[in-house]
Amino acid sequence: MVAEQGGPEDQKPQSDEARSAFVPPAGVDRRASAPDDDHPTSEFAVPSGLAAEPQGPGTGSASGSASGPGPGSGPSSDTIGSAFAPPSTYSAQHSPPAFTPAHGSPMIRLTKEAPWQDRMRTMLRMPVAERPASEPVQRADEAGPAVPRVLDLTLRIGELLLAGGEGAEDVEAAMFAVTRSYGLDRSEPTVTFTLLSISHQPSLVDDPVTASRTVRRRGTDYTRLAAVFRLIDDITSEEVEVSLEEAYRRLAEIRRNRHPYSGWALTLAGGGLAGAASVLVGGGPLVFVVAAVGAMLGDRLAWLFAGRGLPEFYQFVVAAMPPAAMGVALTLTHWSDVRPSAVITGGLFALLPGRALVAGVQDGLTGYYITAAARLLEVMYLFIGIVVGVLLVLYLGLQLGAQLNPEARFVPHDRPVVQILASMALCLAFAILLQQDRSTVLAVTLNGGVAWVIYGAMARTGNISPVAATATAAGLVGLFGQLFSRYRYTSSLPFITAAIGPLLPGSATYFGLLAVAQGRVNTGLASLSTAVATALAIAIGVNLGSEISRLFMRVPGAVGGANRRAAKRTRGF
Repeated sequence: MVAEQGGPEDQKPQSDEARSAFVPPAGVDRRASAPDDDHPTSEFAVPSGLAAEPQGPGTGSASGSASGPGPGSGPSSDTIGSAFAPPSTYSAQHSPPAFTPAHGSPMIRLTKEAPWQDRMRTMLRMPVAERPASEPVQRADEAGPAVPRVLDLTLRIGELLLAGGEGAEDVEAAMFAVTRSYGLDRSEPTVTFTLLSISHQPSLVDDPVTASRTVRRRGTDYTRLAAVFRLIDDITSEEVEVSLEEAYRRLAEIRRNRHPYSGWALTLAGGGLAGAASVLVGGGPLVFVVAAVGAMLGDRLAWLFAGRGLPEFYQFVVAAMPPAAMGVALTLTHWSDVRPSAVITGGLFALLPGRALVAGVQDGLTGYYITAAARLLEVMYLFIGIVVGVLLVLYLGLQLGAQLNPEARFVPHDRPVVQILASMALCLAFAILLQQDRSTVLAVTLNGGVAWVIYGAMARTGNISPVAATATAAGLVGLFGQLFSRYRYTSSLPFITAAIGPLLPGSATYFGLLAVAQGRVNTGLASLSTAVATALAIAIGVNLGSEISRLFMRVPGAVGGANRRAAKRTRGF
C-alpha cells in the first residue's frame, strides 16, 4: 500500500496539487495530457467518432469555399461544423419569407428638434428591446451617475406633476426624460393615481434598483406646474448643464414658492366665475351680483371646513348650499326681475370638477385604466357632494312653498356680444382659481372665447346637437392648447382647463337635480344623463384635439416607418 512506503512525513500533503479536487486519487494512472490551449474545442464541432456527411457543391460554409469535402473538412473543420452554414436540405429558391429585412432591423432614431414630451412619449410606446440607447445630456461624475439620487429626483418631479393634475402618460414621459438625461436608460416608470414607482436595472446580470413615492396631497397650482416643466426642459437640453445638486435646489425653490394669488383673491375669482356663468345663461346685472355673493359664501364655508380637516366631499356639500339657498330665497321673495335658476346654475359652474374629469378621461383614452378609474371615481364623489348640497336646499325650499319650475328652460337670448364677454370673464376667473401664471391668462381667455363662439354658432345658429357642438368646441380648445404649449415649451393644462369653463353642463345639472327634488325621477335622470354626456364630450373633445395637433406635428419615429407609435395595438387581442 501507499501508506507503507513512507513515514508520517510522507503522508502529509506536500503541495497545493495534493489538495486539489481535480488531482486523480492515489493508485489511479495519471495520463499525461496537453494543456487545453493546444486542443481547442467548439460546441459546434462534430463529435469524434461521428462521420459527417459529405457536402455537395454550393453547400459549404458561409465563410469557406463552395467545393466539396477536401483538406480541412474533417470533424473539426469550420466548413462542416460552422453554425452559420445552412443545412444540407436548405434551398434559397424555396426558402420561406423572412420577417427580418435583409439588412437587419431598422434602427429607431429620435429627432432632436421634437419636444421632450413627444420624444419620451414615443419611447414609452415602443417595446423595451427596440428603444435606442440613451444619450446622456447632463455631465456625470467619473464614477457614473448616483442611481439612488437620480431616482429620488425623478420621483419628486413626478409627484409635483401628478399632484398638479397632469395625465399619467405625461408624468411617465417626464420621469423617463429625467432618467435618460442622466444616463439611466434601463429605467421603467410606473404611475397610478396615488403611487409613483421607478425601477432601474444597470445590466441584465445586476439586481434592479426600485424606488417609490406616494402622493398624499393634491393641489392646483399651474404656476408651479409650469416651473416644473421648465426644469425638465433644462435637464433634457444639451445647451444647459443641470447637475443633480442644481436640480434639487431648483426643485426645492419650486416647492417653497408661494401661490401667485391669495385666498381672498381666489374667493373673489369664484364669485366672478359664478356671476359670469349666470349672465351666460340669461341673467342680468342683479343676477350677477346675487350669484357672485352666493358663490363667495360657499367658498368661505369650504375654506372653513377644510381648515377643520373635513374631507373634500363635505367641502363640496357646504359649498353648493349657499348658491342654491340664494336662488330659493329670491323665489320666496317673489322678485320677478331675478331668475333663480340662473343664480343656482352660476353657483354650480364654480363647483363642477371639470379639471379632474378631463384628466380621468384622458388617462382612459391613453390606456391607463387604473388611474382613469380612480380619477373618475373621484369626480363621481365630488359630483355627488354637489348633488347632496343642492338637493338639501331645494327640498327645504319646496317645503317652504318656493315655486321652482323645472320646465322653465333657458331661452336663448339674442345678445351674442354680452355672452362672448361673459364667457371670457368666466375663463379669466377660472384661470385665477387654477393659480395660473399671469402671462398665460390672456391666452386662455381668448381660447375660451373662441370655444364659446364655435359652440354658439353650431348649437344656436346651426341647430346642431348641443353635445356635438360641445365636443367640437372642446376639440378646438385642445388643439389651440397644444399649440400654445409648444410655443411656450410648457404643459398644455394651463391653456385648456380654464378654457372649457363656459362649456360645462351647469344648467342641465341644475334642472336634473330640481326634477329629482320634486319627485320627477325619470325627468331628472334624463337631464342628468345629458349633463354626463356633455361632460364626456368635453373630455373626449379636448383629448382628440390634442392628439390631432400631435398628429400633424413633427414627432420622432422609426426611419422608413410610421412617424408615430400607437399607445396600444389597434386590435383588441
